[in-house]
Amino acid sequence: MDVSPVVECGRYPAKAAVGEAFPVTATIFREGHDELNADLVVTGPDGKRRPPVRMSKDATEPDIWHASFTPDAVGAWTFEIESWSDPVATWRHNAEIKIPAGIDVDLMFTEGALLLERLADALPKKGTPRKTVADALTAVRDTTRPEPVRYAAAVSPQVDALLAEHPLRDLVTTTGPYPFFADREKALFSAWYEFFPRSEGAYVDEETGKVVSGTLRTAIDRLDAVAAMGFDIIYLPPIHPIGRVNRKGRNNTLDPGPDDTGSPWAIGADEGGHDTIHPELGDEKDLSAFVERANELGLEVALDLALQAAPDHPWVKKHPEWFTTRADGTIAYAENPPKKYQDIYPINFDNDPEGIYHEVLRIVRKWMSLGVRIFRVDNPHTKPVEFWEWLLGEVRKTDPDVLFLSEAFTKPAMMRALGTVGFHQSYCYFTWRNAKWEIEEYFQEVAHDTSHVLRPSFWVNTPDILPFFLQYGGPNSFKIRAVLAATGSPSWGVYAGFELFEHVALQPGKEEYLDSEKFQIRIRDWDAAEREGRTLAPYLTRLNEIRRAHPALQQLRNLTVHSSDDENVVAFSKTNGEDTVLVVVNLDPHSTRETTVHVNMPALGMEWHDQYVVHDEITGESWTWGERNYVRLDPYHEPAHVLTVRRPQQ
Repeated sequence: MDVSPVVECGRYPAKAAVGEAFPVTATIFREGHDELNADLVVTGPDGKRRPPVRMSKDATEPDIWHASFTPDAVGAWTFEIESWSDPVATWRHNAEIKIPAGIDVDLMFTEGALLLERLADALPKKGTPRKTVADALTAVRDTTRPEPVRYAAAVSPQVDALLAEHPLRDLVTTTGPYPFFADREKALFSAWYEFFPRSEGAYVDEETGKVVSGTLRTAIDRLDAVAAMGFDIIYLPPIHPIGRVNRKGRNNTLDPGPDDTGSPWAIGADEGGHDTIHPELGDEKDLSAFVERANELGLEVALDLALQAAPDHPWVKKHPEWFTTRADGTIAYAENPPKKYQDIYPINFDNDPEGIYHEVLRIVRKWMSLGVRIFRVDNPHTKPVEFWEWLLGEVRKTDPDVLFLSEAFTKPAMMRALGTVGFHQSYCYFTWRNAKWEIEEYFQEVAHDTSHVLRPSFWVNTPDILPFFLQYGGPNSFKIRAVLAATGSPSWGVYAGFELFEHVALQPGKEEYLDSEKFQIRIRDWDAAEREGRTLAPYLTRLNEIRRAHPALQQLRNLTVHSSDDENVVAFSKTNGEDTVLVVVNLDPHSTRETTVHVNMPALGMEWHDQYVVHDEITGESWTWGERNYVRLDPYHEPAHVLTVRRPQQ
């Protein structure tokens, strides 16, 4: 009973990734007092059953059983739980009680011999295994030997090894199959970087004083720096023609000047719509060159998929039924009160779903054909969930490597639903989790409670969101948020300007940038910032290096929160095999914090009294630690420890 992870009674597959441990739990019990056991049996995309994985009882709740499996191929998998009566374990339990007490001694050894005979029958007819069982049978039946010796022969390590490979299973009950889908590794482990191509390579014309837009070709020059920082996905906001009707001016004003560029999310103009590249950015050859250079540097290109239209989008004339007409005959523009988006018409999927569905699929496949294998989807929660289930399902049928990131800052139920029907990653509430208790609760939620349906991507900022913590925390706050994002989640993201500590808000109380790049070209002098040491790029580089060096940081479900005596110090660890990383962060960007960190030693695979060495991957220092450890973190020097744990045996 209570098999997990099972999504909507098995209607949807649970999330998994190649190389990620996929944990399964269930409540397993039987009538009477006989012993039982259980196996996790997995079938791969090739239709072949993998060797069963023996499940184990929970240490505190003996009816709860656990096992995990690590998929090695992309595709649709299933798992079953085979629970069974264990005659060997039952016999051993009884024999350990009865034989020392002198109860039914001969009968117990006779029953033990019969089980060994069953084991022999399950083995190959010739070879060492059968001889091992034959020797055990001889000893068990030899009444001249002491009883402890006879029993020891029946339960020897050699016999145990054979039983592990050829278990004796009675009354097998199969539960399942239940589906799960293993995506490629980048669906789980990725570092995103977002920039606007029109800002990269832009300059001010000395004669006219006008800003000249960057292009896809000039933006290629910025790719080396992004790759050098260790990011592996470069995300571009919409690259399509921008509408002129109701175009927004700087800072989202309604009175644009003739040189205002408008928002890239106001898609569509006379030059074309979602299947067209803005002429000022270039053409399809330029995009192909951009993708090719990115791939050479180990970067994948993600494009924005924003299903909305400017008032002068070709769809508005060709398919007016795709939009909502209000009582006064006008087409409704987008609103998120109190915000208004007069330059954007939302799509109404109710009037012609088949036409809209296939048009969007056509657009997605076009960009796929030009080398784009990742899409960041704008506001998917404002479109039908049924549509996303269909679209992502159609793409997965032919191209399971194509990934979709959901940008849905909305109610938890909708966020989980979008992940359930196919979105590979999701923006999430991390951006607004600042207090220790908030962070600890959220880590537990995303790593354990919802990981079967939703993969979080921790973004430190976006063009839409300048968190208050960054507005008022100074440069130290940028380090704090970067460490939490890069180590707390296997997927994290940065919007350009974060490394330059950009933090000036449009106005007090607003989480919006002054002179937002959404509405204007922003020229940044990256070289001057590097020369003058006004950049966080080396720190981001180091964090990404640490992530790549440690398999533990490339997993989601392996996070354990540890305790500290200070409400501003959070501690957590991640373990994968022999690799363990322990992170301690001072959440106060203004003050030094001294406290004791209490480590959950079993979570690190150690005894409570063990001593071990921790090596700080950022500062290079090392210390000997145990269960309780003094920590002092000065945010002006270094607000966090990212510690490699070296166990005693290492």
